[in-house]
Amino acid sequence: MTQYYAPEGERLYAAENRAYLSSLSGLEAAMNEGRILESTVLLCDSAMRLHVDLCGIRGIIERSEAVFCRRGEVLKDIAVITRVGKPICFKVMGFTKENGETVAILSRRAAQEDCIRNYLSDLTVGDLIPAKVTHLENFGAFVDIGCGVASLLSVDSISVSRISHPSDRLSVGDRIHTVIKAIDREQDRFFVSMKELLGTWAENAARFEVGQTVSGIVRSVESYGVFVELAPNLAGLAELREGTADHALATVGQRVAVYIKNIIPNRMKIKLVMIDSYKGELPRDGIRYFIDCEKTLHIDRWRYSPEECPKIVETVFKE
Repeated sequence: MTQYYAPEGERLYAAENRAYLSSLSGLEAAMNEGRILESTVLLCDSAMRLHVDLCGIRGIIERSEAVFCRRGEVLKDIAVITRVGKPICFKVMGFTKENGETVAILSRRAAQEDCIRNYLSDLTVGDLIPAKVTHLENFGAFVDIGCGVASLLSVDSISVSRISHPSDRLSVGDRIHTVIKAIDREQDRFFVSMKELLGTWAENAARFEVGQTVSGIVRSVESYGVFVELAPNLAGLAELREGTADHALATVGQRVAVYIKNIIPNRMKIKLVMIDSYKGELPRDGIRYFIDCEKTLHIDRWRYSPEECPKIVETVFKE
């Protein structure tokens, strides 16, 4: 993918984008060349039109041109007004006069249809693409995969380690790498995953050794023990010991110190001992990818479980 079909906000300060926006002749050239440009939405008026900053020239996006709608979808006002104050991509469709002022007629929908037709429709399941987190829900994160076209990253596709909410791993505005998990060709819907890029069990376990005391996050408390996340794709089990303070330490979301008692690849298990917990909030760890996402364009299969483990946990990318 080129910068041309990048998520919204990526081309805002690009020299080429700014050059087209700098004058009326630049906007006319962008219209004639079919260029996708980007600027910031200043306001949404009472007619639900978006007003866009074009460096001194007013740009207008009509309500019907603000969002690409799939077959059967109804455009909601909230989808229009939430663009205010944010970068938005568009194509210049023409010019008109309002009260003697030259106004550029813009279309975000045309830019998104261009992105789908010339970029997204060529993708296949297993392709790696960049994305930008736009908002979070209990069931997953919505990400921009190009020109504001939304894709769902479901909560179970964010990592192997179970999380209670996408905010445990992601924040709005995060730029991430994803892999295409499924495509609905009829509706032009694309679903992505991230866990396949965060390392296998063996790759993550290789970062740790028996005898180490390390930091982790409590992700689940069960009657038989506590699952502690050591990395997004790796968790271990700390058994609750009678007569200790383990129960006080075992709060979901709590960052704890654990002693690594054993690492068992053929059972895909890491045995832990609870040592201590941290008070207050600590910064979230950054995302670590185990695939070179800049050079790898496609993966066909990803096996999470070690070769010596009889239980096979894998993802096969196939439409």
